[in-house]
Amino acid sequence: MTQLTSENSSPTAEPRVLVIGAGPAGLTAAFELEKGGVHSTILEADDIVGGISRSVERDGYRFDIGGHRFFTKVPEVEALWHEILPDEDFLLRPRMSRIYYGGKYYDYPIKPVNALVNLGPIEALRCIGSALWVRIRPPKEQKTLEDYIVANYGRRLFDHFFKTYNEKVWGVPASELSADWGAQRIKGMSLFAAVWEPIRSKFAGRRKGSAQVTSLIEEFQYPKYGPGMMWERCTELVQASGSKVLMETRVEKVDHSGGAATAVWARTNGGELTEYPVDHVVSSMPFPLLLRAMNPQPPKEVLSAADDLHFRDFLTVALVVPESAGFPDNWIYIHSPDVMVGRIQNFGSWSPYLVKDGKTCLGLEYFVFEGDELWNATDEELIARGTRELSMLGLGDAAIVEAGYVVRQPKAYPVYDEFYADNVSVLNDWIVEHTPNVHPVGRNGMHKYNNQDHSMLTALLTAQNILGTGNHDIWTVNVDEDYHEQSESTASSTGRDAPVIARDAARAASRLG
Repeated sequence: MTQLTSENSSPTAEPRVLVIGAGPAGLTAAFELEKGGVHSTILEADDIVGGISRSVERDGYRFDIGGHRFFTKVPEVEALWHEILPDEDFLLRPRMSRIYYGGKYYDYPIKPVNALVNLGPIEALRCIGSALWVRIRPPKEQKTLEDYIVANYGRRLFDHFFKTYNEKVWGVPASELSADWGAQRIKGMSLFAAVWEPIRSKFAGRRKGSAQVTSLIEEFQYPKYGPGMMWERCTELVQASGSKVLMETRVEKVDHSGGAATAVWARTNGGELTEYPVDHVVSSMPFPLLLRAMNPQPPKEVLSAADDLHFRDFLTVALVVPESAGFPDNWIYIHSPDVMVGRIQNFGSWSPYLVKDGKTCLGLEYFVFEGDELWNATDEELIARGTRELSMLGLGDAAIVEAGYVVRQPKAYPVYDEFYADNVSVLNDWIVEHTPNVHPVGRNGMHKYNNQDHSMLTALLTAQNILGTGNHDIWTVNVDEDYHEQSESTASSTGRDAPVIARDAARAASRLG
């Protein structure tokens, strides 16, 4: 029988706040609570803080999981970054991303002149003809991502630059992804807009009140030792102020009664189960797992909705190569269907502090389902695949690879299938009715495809609600219609969406995994 212990707070007027997860959302909540004089206990299942924004270190190299440009339209988040880290710990980095296709580099976002020159005169004429044809005979429907992009760029440019990458990321055909994804991610970047934007920007400059598509921003902030540096420092600050951070501590149960959560039960390093009485719970653990942890459990229809929420997973194969084998981009998108890698980071282009003198590290990124063939491959097999695919792409001979490392990141992307919104609503309605002192925050905590700044903002506002200094609806964060990187926003949120994947396609992809 499991031995139980109890960690009870001494009698005090201060609320007992427990934070689940030491990623950007959880640590932001703890940081803001400390500023309001409230200590918290933070439980992190992993052995490293930062969540998907962590920096993994191997043999003196540091890896940014997925790439994190520090740019935000939210002033409160910007201020928080600089409260946690001093200005001298931030680098101002040039922004550069390109598409690698057919042995050539293409500007990203797509600039038709650059693309057509690279494709050659004959294919360029075909692409122009295809783009003009959809202006004359637009698709009757634009329900899918494929429909949406074809209507804006034409069939041939879709086949060259959109089809393969999106299918790598989500694991299903572009014909089975929602057009909502295109409307969010490519909004304002029609063929005409892509040609006109560089010209307009050059002559108009950055006039006050004009909107700049920040996919075109030229530079961004970046912590010199990677994003994990911020969350490592934040952990030190909240601990120094009186909060506790318990690593390798996995939540197993959340007791509730009388319309509120009363205690959280968690196990550290596989040891005994410990009770943490609570007045508030700030949760960044995956939303469906939170509902599954409720004791007593919610009714069957709520658990069914929880089980019907899904995630896309992610792994990085980091290869150490000579600095001369790098490229100036932060990352390049790999649109070749001949390889499985979807994107390649050059960590040395993010910060020279991430790599060693004379060396750089290329991070080959693979989008996977946890438990599929790639996920289950050994590190040696994945390093061999990455080395082989780097050579196949002509980006580096296998002989230049000096070492390799693998980092797996489960639940990196919440999947937006056609029923996800209803499922999230069912879960949230149950929380509001039965445990209103449980506060979901962040990307996985809300099953919402948030950026780091969105995740931080949900936690910041939640902490203010707990402190009584705000009355915010955090579910309104990240719902405006504009693409999340369009600057000079008139709203407080920054807007991001993910593709709504047809249910049958999502299930089929999961089965393949």
